[in-house]
Amino acid sequence: MNKFSWYEAKSIEDALEQVNSTVSEELYGQTDKASVFKSGGIDVFDWVKEGLLKPVKIINIRNIPDLDMISYDKKDGMSIGCNVTLSEMASNELIKTNYLALHQAVNHAATPQLRNMSTLGGNIVQRNRCWYFRSADHDCFRKGGDRCYARHSENGENENHAIIDNGTCVSVHASSISTALMAFNASVVIVNEEGKTKEVSMDEFFVSAGEDISMETILGAKEIIKEIILPAPTKNTKSAYIKQVARESYDWSLGDVAVVFEVSKDTCKSASIVLGAAAPVPYRSIEAQEAIENNTINSVNALAAAEAAMSKARPLSKNGYKVPIFVSAIKQAILEIS
Repeated sequence: MNKFSWYEAKSIEDALEQVNSTVSEELYGQTDKASVFKSGGIDVFDWVKEGLLKPVKIINIRNIPDLDMISYDKKDGMSIGCNVTLSEMASNELIKTNYLALHQAVNHAATPQLRNMSTLGGNIVQRNRCWYFRSADHDCFRKGGDRCYARHSENGENENHAIIDNGTCVSVHASSISTALMAFNASVVIVNEEGKTKEVSMDEFFVSAGEDISMETILGAKEIIKEIILPAPTKNTKSAYIKQVARESYDWSLGDVAVVFEVSKDTCKSASIVLGAAAPVPYRSIEAQEAIENNTINSVNALAAAEAAMSKARPLSKNGYKVPIFVSAIKQAILEIS
């Protein structure tokens, strides 16, 4: 681990002023002059310990006032500050009552110990999961190299990797909470170095590998997430979340799905269906949404929607098993709404 200085930020403005003026906009691991923000710090320190990130300064934003608040209004919806921990979200009754799929996703994330440390902002901006991407010994596409080791290496290990939108990078985004947030059409409020704020939808916040392999989100080096906004649900909103892991104990997702429906009796009037660990970013399945909208919520239509979602799947050499996992999970989540 390289030497670095530590700064306790007193406000968002203070934190942004501390960013090194020569900070690189390049990938982690390609500069030793970067200043980086840390809240819970779990993913940041993973990168530092592996020698993939060599910051000269770590700016702690964990103790900035008012970034650890949860508020709810029946008209305006919910605001969750970037420093709210996952354990605080897991125990929040307003989230459980109004955003059940998010509540379920948070309670299936990591371990209780890690939920006590992990913050919402840090969770959604954690780097993608791929052992080659997270190895200092492999310069893969996403780190500026000339190959995808998971896809092209002899005996490349890709069993946990993407089955959709995997033409360039086959890593998967690790935040199952983002799956649920996107299903609820949440948005991210970002503050830049000039103190200006912008609000972008979760669909726009994540950057596909095909669009720009050097980025996973639009968040710049001199920007901070302030809060996450969820629109107010209607009285006819129902939701569910399903996560499949390799072991019964806490583990990374092999595939997860969040569904949010507007229902009328037993009919889906509008659908939001998002898949996690299926693509390099949380993936909204337009095909599944169109297949279930304006149809009765039953086993036949749920299966049709699940199979429509997998129409875009292009499995790799070792992860074809994910297709039936997603079919089963999507079908189950839809039927739980009924």
